[in-house]
Amino acid sequence: HVQLVESGGGSVQPGGSLRLSCSFSGFTFKSGYMNWIRQRPGKRMEWLSSIYSDGRIYYVDSVKGRFTSSRDTATNTLYLQLDNLKIEDTGMYYCARNPWNDVNNRGQGTQVTVS
Repeated sequence: HVQLVESGGGSVQPGGSLRLSCSFSGFTFKSGYMNWIRQRPGKRMEWLSSIYSDGRIYYVDSVKGRFTSSRDTATNTLYLQLDNLKIEDTGMYYCARNPWNDVNNRGQGTQVTVS
């Protein structure tokens, strides 16, 4: 049974930081890649970052230098460090397998509010 559980969201002021976690089970992450995505109010789901099993990491331009993806292979956990948060970063954040736009491939999400 595949399961992804995000946590770590919250409310912060602009310029603040949060660290999101994604604990996953029911599959192994020994190949391919996983993603962080978000949905901001009134907007479509958007891709933020992919982290590959070989260590490569990619980001959308809007979060480069502010967000940092990482993984802990021992605990099957992904992390997304959010720094220098902006009001426009407010939204629901998810980790997701591929394809990331399939609702069955992501968790319930964790809310980030910047105000």
